[in-house]
Amino acid sequence: MLIFLALLYFCLATAAIWLALFPGGRAVLARALTAFRHRLSQRAVGWQIAGSQYAGAVRGNIPRDLLGSIVAFVRRHRIACAIGVPAVLIPSLLALALSSPAMLPVYEGEAAAPDVQVAALLQGERLVPPVALPPMAFTTAEVALVRPMLVNASRNWGLLHPDFSQRLLLAFKIMKEKHGYEMALLEGYRSPARQDELAQAGSHVTNARAFQSWHQYGLAADCAFWRNGKLVISERDPWAMRGYQLYGEVAESLGLTWGGRWKMMDFGHTELRMRGVMRR
Repeated sequence: MLIFLALLYFCLATAAIWLALFPGGRAVLARALTAFRHRLSQRAVGWQIAGSQYAGAVRGNIPRDLLGSIVAFVRRHRIACAIGVPAVLIPSLLALALSSPAMLPVYEGEAAAPDVQVAALLQGERLVPPVALPPMAFTTAEVALVRPMLVNASRNWGLLHPDFSQRLLLAFKIMKEKHGYEMALLEGYRSPARQDELAQAGSHVTNARAFQSWHQYGLAADCAFWRNGKLVISERDPWAMRGYQLYGEVAESLGLTWGGRWKMMDFGHTELRMRGVMRR
């Protein structure tokens, strides 16, 4: 349907520009219509008898006349055609290339009905961030092994988008009250410079460069677990792996995207994809 509309727009716009801006175009159309009407009147009497011959004449003569007129017209107006054709063609191709259902004003993506806790969040319940962990918690051997560049990461909840931070805090609350897991924020907002630095470290860290990650918009966070006074990050720990699975279920129930479903799995990562924020 979108392809048909783009082609229809292109044809109508081209014809309109041709007729509106070039008197020669109107003259060509008038001559073609006059010739067509003249031939119809000449053959009206013998239409039923010589219908096939008449149709052949129409198919054979008029297009050749029109083609010759069009070629002559293009030659006479080379500069105007060089400007007008791209002006019509480029918007059509861009509209076709960039079209997607999500771009339509009336499009609404599928969304699961929120549960009681989500409804309470949307109605104005405000959750506050937990007490910040001591800086030494992010310098242990386990943390350095799994996330060697975590020391300089931002864990400032104030830099996160309010809608995302409230959903993330609600996920923390559910994980603690329902599943017994204490959650910890490893990294929230990420500057463009840090994003490029992580990208340069290799694809095993991230494939996203500056402004290609939701971290730059305060809409993503990397999280792990706090157990017995230590951060537990590695999914090789069965307890932590079970926690990541539960965390993914909770995050998705709150409308967040969970990195555990990606090809390059990132179990502690969640993000809130807001329409119109990131231009890919």
